[in-house]
Amino acid sequence: MRDFPAFDDPGSVQGAAPILCASGVRFHAGGSALIDGIDLTLAPGRITVVMGANGAGKSLLLRLLHGLILPDSGSVLWRGRPLDRAARAAQAMVFQRPVMLRRSVLANLRFALAVQGVRGAERTRRAVQALSRANLADLAHRPARVLSGGEQQRLALARAMAGAPELLFLDEPTASLDPASTQAIETQIRDARASGVTVVLVTHDLGQARRLGDDLVFLHAGRVAEAGPLHATLARPHSAALRAWVEGRLFLDTSCAT
Repeated sequence: MRDFPAFDDPGSVQGAAPILCASGVRFHAGGSALIDGIDLTLAPGRITVVMGANGAGKSLLLRLLHGLILPDSGSVLWRGRPLDRAARAAQAMVFQRPVMLRRSVLANLRFALAVQGVRGAERTRRAVQALSRANLADLAHRPARVLSGGEQQRLALARAMAGAPELLFLDEPTASLDPASTQAIETQIRDARASGVTVVLVTHDLGQARRLGDDLVFLHAGRVAEAGPLHATLARPHSAALRAWVEGRLFLDTSCAT
């Protein structure tokens, strides 16, 4: 099967260097290749949507790109250099099930900023500003763990954005949430993009992908089955795997043949 590398699009930042590149990334577990030779390039300032069936490797790919897991082979480069601690400090990740500390909403943000070395009045200023942007200011002194699922996810996203990341990874941030919470989080994602943050979003929701995405990476069996500008790729899929997905059919052929 052919992997699809970087995709050029008129909406990309003209002449901008890639913010992150993965080349030949492989990861094995239990004798199986869970990620099998992925090549991927992220253009800055865009939302790349990662889609695929359960078990395709979407969440694992995000962890590899963010450096939480090291690949067995291949490389992930941040602005042309190895993915080191400084590179990871310029990134943030929000998981499907956020972890809330046993403290107030505001204190959750202040703690995250303290870990990043933000001090004193600046830490409080940025935490308060992040809550305001997420429409959570009225919950600032409430224990974070008593918030609803939607409120916790909004807080997790606000906490990530408070650190002013250049790249934001989102692993199904609206899974199992009601429409109002989903809309609120999608607004936060749009705001992140508008501020210049590059976003990588895993979702199963085709509607959400169309509302938010600039580019699409579709995974099947740990490989990139298809990639390109999102709306054009969904309108005219070339791979059998993506055609089946768009049509709501199961696709069982691991060869990804067209």
